[in-house]
Amino acid sequence: MGTVPIILITAHVFSMLGFSTYPALLPQLQAEWQISNAEAGIIGSCFFAGYIATVSAWTALTDRVDARWVYVAGSVLALAGCAGFGLGAEGVRSAGALQALLGAGIAGTYMPGLRLLSDVVHGPAQSRYIAFYTSFFGIGAALSFAFAGWIEPVWGWSSAFVLCAAGSAVSGLMVFASLPAKKPAGSTHSILFPLAAWRRILSNRASTGYILGYGVHCLELFGSRAWMVAFLSFAAGAGVSGAAPWSATAIAAAVNMAAVPASILGNEMALRVGRRPWILLVMTASSLAGVALAFSAPLHWAIVVALLVAYSMLVMAESATMTAGLVASAPPELRGAAMGLYSLVGFGGGMLGPTVFGAALDLAGGQTSHFAWVCGYAAIGAGCLAAPLFSRLFRRAR
Repeated sequence: MGTVPIILITAHVFSMLGFSTYPALLPQLQAEWQISNAEAGIIGSCFFAGYIATVSAWTALTDRVDARWVYVAGSVLALAGCAGFGLGAEGVRSAGALQALLGAGIAGTYMPGLRLLSDVVHGPAQSRYIAFYTSFFGIGAALSFAFAGWIEPVWGWSSAFVLCAAGSAVSGLMVFASLPAKKPAGSTHSILFPLAAWRRILSNRASTGYILGYGVHCLELFGSRAWMVAFLSFAAGAGVSGAAPWSATAIAAAVNMAAVPASILGNEMALRVGRRPWILLVMTASSLAGVALAFSAPLHWAIVVALLVAYSMLVMAESATMTAGLVASAPPELRGAAMGLYSLVGFGGGMLGPTVFGAALDLAGGQTSHFAWVCGYAAIGAGCLAAPLFSRLFRRAR
């Protein structure tokens, strides 16, 4: 692996250190602020609202200016959002606004970083490099869970947000100082809403499929991550053998780390069996595994953790495959706009995930109800479960 990809992947991990701080500390914040499950989910969704409101502009901008500057601007916003949460969040409104700012900042690093990577790696190796980059999203999320869990008991939740925010500063400095300046060829499409470019992209059936698939994938992925610590806390109280010997945040960190190879290995499987069959198979399996996980809550903690690992791996197993497919199917001159639309739809699903899960919990009886957790996992997995049916209808319509 070359120097530039290593720098970009390492910077990507640092940029994610504030990503999971809120879901890692959700039980404490929910109790301190006395908010409902739906309100807690809305705060988590605000991150994705900020992400999708800006990601199209960030990525389309990489078709016009040096993507390093886009990356640095995103790092500054992420730093402000995460540190600001620790210093100024006091309830649903302020917490939601600062999570939105954090989301806008990470939108300015994730896809622009992928654009920088795709511009320096070409040919058959491109799919594998993209798989590594997208997979390391999980490592960043896992370390974010771990850091929050380590810092909060010692210095409090406010310090956890402030210290995790430093990762954004490190990532921005790494990319700007280590990568050479590169001016793109330029594009005439609109930066904010490149509708003409999006029409061209959506006219390609393969690109459209990857974009829609990413939407339901992210709804399940980020819905499950947002409520992972809370579910583990519920399972600890419901289990016949009591709590696990580790904290819920430590388990969440380990689970996210264990799921990272699934994305890389999933991409290798897709190269052998075909992207479409692999994506549909994994989506069906992940949605069913989520419901099985919810049913397992009263069982021994080892069974719960094993099923959580399996579920998390299945959720991640088609992620890199869809991203690599989108990059390969998009016209090179519209790659930034294509990535923007892809991320817009995907993180739009991610925005819905935490709220859908929280609302399902409230409607089905609350966090103390086992049935409510089953409904929560079923709600976020419904889109993936329906993917094979919609894929068949879509092909017939075409």
